[in-house]
Amino acid sequence: MTPEYSHTQRSPLCLLIYALAIVFASVGFVLKDVPQIPWLFPPIGIVILAIAASFHHLTVEDQGDVLVIRFGPLPLFQRTVRYAEIASTDVGRTTLLDGLGIHYSLRGGWVWNIWGRDCIVVHFKNGGRLSVGTDDAESLAEFLRRKLDSSFRPSGTNHRPD
Repeated sequence: MTPEYSHTQRSPLCLLIYALAIVFASVGFVLKDVPQIPWLFPPIGIVILAIAASFHHLTVEDQGDVLVIRFGPLPLFQRTVRYAEIASTDVGRTTLLDGLGIHYSLRGGWVWNIWGRDCIVVHFKNGGRLSVGTDDAESLAEFLRRKLDSSFRPSGTNHRPD
């Protein structure tokens, strides 16, 4: 099945995290004669390397009845959103306090963002909210509008029920 929408946003932030992993591994190697360093710093470097590989890019993709949001290429963090649970969507912008990564926003709702401030704000029928960072906000918003409109159509008709 070919997705109707698929977009991957890349981030230069992972390069800083890769560099941090190299620093930790190097310190462990250089200071190998200090008793705790060889046992502490290389494992921390490996964990940081895994985090960097997990936040290299953010992919948003349609998979039939769900929208999949995943960081990668190491797929440790993924979320699916059922279209049936979405009440509406808006193009928005995250605040500087919203930042990057995965976390609960001070304004309410979850933020999944890898770079930049443009986002799609998904409002759920249960009152929840999710902000998904993207450098393709207009195209994603248009796709979601079409997807939500088509999910409200009863079979055999071309209009929204009242």
